[in-house]
Amino acid sequence: MRIEPRFLLRQMFDAAIAAAQPSRVVPSHLPPVPRGRTIVIGAGKASAEMARVVEEKWNGPLAGLVVTRYGHAVPCRHIEIAEAAHPVPDAAGVEAARRMRDLVTGLKPDDLVLCLISGGGSSLLVAPLPGVTLEDKQRINRALLACGATISEINCVRRHLSAVKGGRFAAACFPACVVSLLISDVPGDDPIDIASGPTVADPTTCADALAVLDRHGIEAGPQVRGLLISGVGESVKPGDPRLAKTESRLIATPQRALEAAAAVARARGIAAHILSDRIEGEARDVAAVLAGIAKQVAQRGEPFAAPSVLLSGGETTVTMKGRGRGGRNVEFLLALALALDGARGIHAIAADTDGVDGAEEIAGAIIAPDTLARARALGLNPRERLADNDGHGFFGLLGDSVVTGPTRTNVNDFRAILIERDQ
Repeated sequence: MRIEPRFLLRQMFDAAIAAAQPSRVVPSHLPPVPRGRTIVIGAGKASAEMARVVEEKWNGPLAGLVVTRYGHAVPCRHIEIAEAAHPVPDAAGVEAARRMRDLVTGLKPDDLVLCLISGGGSSLLVAPLPGVTLEDKQRINRALLACGATISEINCVRRHLSAVKGGRFAAACFPACVVSLLISDVPGDDPIDIASGPTVADPTTCADALAVLDRHGIEAGPQVRGLLISGVGESVKPGDPRLAKTESRLIATPQRALEAAAAVARARGIAAHILSDRIEGEARDVAAVLAGIAKQVAQRGEPFAAPSVLLSGGETTVTMKGRGRGGRNVEFLLALALALDGARGIHAIAADTDGVDGAEEIAGAIIAPDTLARARALGLNPRERLADNDGHGFFGLLGDSVVTGPTRTNVNDFRAILIERDQ
């Protein structure tokens, strides 16, 4: 019996999210209860739910503070939950960072700082270095997000303008033990890029950060440039003795989420192929490549035979030139629909596993062979919408948006292209 493509695509996306839920991944990675105090801190879209699970499973006293995105909080008894802005930081994130640093001041060797770190933490945990203002960080952050910079480039700049990123938070916890539980939302799962690495050593430099700004033509301002040129913003480097008692545990990754989605397809008798968990590049360029592969499968049975599903993750970028309601997943899908041009039997979903694509409370969307025809019947011009970076507006009018609400996890973008067997 034929499986409805939209239903199967959504099932795979839901399985990817479920595989990264804190209730599933946190308990087995908790460290032993220490002889001294346990302080829990955290930042990211999953941090509140991670804190709730820690409280449920922890066999000892604890206290702490985590910061999550507005609307992503859950109730906890002993760990305070703060909310702040994402993807552009605000004053609430600055206040949360200040209070977390106060909590870890004066700790002893027998104490433990349990850090709950997930995607989004870079914007939520904010502590500008002296000479850098919140307004500086907001302006630079907006420019980086709009220019097509990669996440590693963006986070390199963030680390060198921050008093908590790039290992500085872990250094402030010394001489306590620091154990970080990490839910990865970055291509390659490098801990230095998960929330800009507040608890891990940073091999990049102020010069690297300055090169990113120059490469993308971003005007940083004299104070920021002076800080980077002087090296005052240098982060904590590998081998720093203050990080000798730190440990990072990667508890959920994009690859594991893709594997969970693949299992759903295979259980329905459809071959599933994970192309990569770390695809980067302009969203519309990635769409052109994946459309070519999908059509090769559909028309020639290469490199895989239909029916099959092509799965991928990672983090694409969007260079904003229009004024629409953008988002890298819907940008990818709109470009994919145009590249496929109604190719028979090819359906796709692209969505962010945190439930937020760009700045919208919409995870992503679904396309089908009739997407362009339905759009044109409504008077929509798909190419004009793409040029205006208006993916959310386009799919919202079609009724094809995927809305999950806060998923309270984050393992980056999820893409699945279903190629049916030609009937």
